[in-house]
Amino acid sequence: MALDKLGSSLYEAMRRVLRAPIVDEAAVKELVKDIQRALLQADVNVQLVLDVSNRIEKRTLEETLPPGISRREHVVKVVYEELTKFLGEKSATASVEMGKTQVIMLVGIQGSGKTTSVAKLARYYKKRGLKVATVCTDTFRPGAYYQLKQLADVINVPIYGENEGDSIKIALSGVKKFRDDKYDVILIDTAGRHKDEKGLLKEMQVMSEKVNPDEIILVIDGTIGQQASAQAKAFNDATKVGSIFVAKLDGSARGGGALSAVAAIGAPIKFIGVGEKIDDVELFEPSRFVGRLLGMGDLKSLVERVKEAEVKVPEKKAKAFLSGKFTLMDMYEQFESMQKLGSLKRLLNMVPGLGYNLPEDTIVGAEDKMKKWRFIIQSMTKEERDDPKMLNASRIRRVARGAGVSEHDVKELIQQFLLMKKMTKQIMRKGRGLNLQKLGLS
Repeated sequence: MALDKLGSSLYEAMRRVLRAPIVDEAAVKELVKDIQRALLQADVNVQLVLDVSNRIEKRTLEETLPPGISRREHVVKVVYEELTKFLGEKSATASVEMGKTQVIMLVGIQGSGKTTSVAKLARYYKKRGLKVATVCTDTFRPGAYYQLKQLADVINVPIYGENEGDSIKIALSGVKKFRDDKYDVILIDTAGRHKDEKGLLKEMQVMSEKVNPDEIILVIDGTIGQQASAQAKAFNDATKVGSIFVAKLDGSARGGGALSAVAAIGAPIKFIGVGEKIDDVELFEPSRFVGRLLGMGDLKSLVERVKEAEVKVPEKKAKAFLSGKFTLMDMYEQFESMQKLGSLKRLLNMVPGLGYNLPEDTIVGAEDKMKKWRFIIQSMTKEERDDPKMLNASRIRRVARGAGVSEHDVKELIQQFLLMKKMTKQIMRKGRGLNLQKLGLS
């Protein structure tokens, strides 16, 4: 079961309890069965599933209800708390002590997404005002250095490394160079062969002893299921793992196995990769992650996402939107801002109760339309964007050809745009709109 399906299954299980006439022992046992089924289908370890479900059942049936809390609310509270404990309970911190260089070594098998994760972390720390550098010590995989260099160049972060040679010496030289240059964070990308190859684990052990990093992060592929626990144990036996980065943990991943690796070695999940873009990385907070899975949303993450994307609407344009005086170009700029925030599905899942209440095909359809509309607006002249009413049949035909869409798609965009303007004006005219003075825009 994919991670988004796990979330919707848990959400539906909780809804059944909340809608039940009486939350008695039978309802609780049915809920526990639903939770067990959802976790097992998401590839969570069987013993861990039994442990967490037994605790949920015991607490919901035996604990005395706190004053002012109903049985339904208590059940939700217990499920939320136990799933959070299962994922590590305490949030990891990504803070870096200013004035002191922090060396972070990433380890993991080949194909886990380690090199991309190095670049994502470099981007993450750089966006927070830190001076970041990367070191590539993977001389085993052909092209590893060039892959990291290409990614590092995109985010304007320096890289030290070679395509061949002694990986230990490369690591020591790279760390020394960037320490001398007073970098705040040095990220080391290591080789990644199969976990059973003694050579790889020995190399990780020696490199750890020689370089003495401040932290070792194990990168685990979020799609591999229960193999994650064995990988975590193998690397942790070779060199003490400080935290875990679960890569490729988007909605299609069967993330239960990778998430349960935290229980195998006692190291917290620190970061999760939630998409293919270099900005698609999040600091992992169990309580917020579980909140999203249960449909409670994560408004804090949504606010942070907006701030990071620097989505700012100038006062003049804000007034124009609120009064219905906006152009197709203004609409296009808003689509571009949405692109910076990530997928529409991820954004909706951060809003309490919304993500699972909208059909999948509705969300996919909306994303597809937005992509088409961006291309259509790009294919118009400035005059057409300012006044789409001038788009006659021949102009619509030209725009459709330029955007690679049908004429119907172009007409639909124009209709939606005009309808939006009309509705906004009506709302403002009837006094039901947003108060400009309260927003500080009048």
